[in-house]
Amino acid sequence: MAVQDDLKALLKPAIEAMGFEFVGVEYLSNPKNRLVRIFIDRAPDGVSIDDCADVSREVSALLDVEDPVSGQYSLEVSSPGVERPLFEPGQYAAFAGEEAVLQLHAPIDGRRKLTGILRGADDARVEIEIDGAIVDVPFDAIRRANLKPDWDALMAGEARTGDVAE
Repeated sequence: MAVQDDLKALLKPAIEAMGFEFVGVEYLSNPKNRLVRIFIDRAPDGVSIDDCADVSREVSALLDVEDPVSGQYSLEVSSPGVERPLFEPGQYAAFAGEEAVLQLHAPIDGRRKLTGILRGADDARVEIEIDGAIVDVPFDAIRRANLKPDWDALMAGEARTGDVAE
């Protein structure tokens, strides 16, 4: 986790100076391929492929100079998408009322994966409602979390507005 924290400290100010929201960074390391995945956003319209390319160029240069990741790695810059990952307590609080999936380091009540409605968060814990019961999840127990989109509603919304992907 230290590399991921170092990456966040290095990249967040640079990305925000470019006018983007720094959503988060993932650092995945295995013997054959290290991956630095950065999520960016910009209100109200989101980010384009060109935005991701611009941030990728800037971040790549910064990583070359600062060298926080040893050896070779792949760099990805992406929008958070509809299955938006959640990294910080403030992000959990901002999406209160939304459905989310929390993957845990160790089981809570025999479950390593919790799906429910986010109800709140602070620096120490996340509240998620599962089957009508509120479960307090220590923030450091969460390995990965993301919003769970309502695909039926999204598809129905596209059909109503007549949007067609080209």
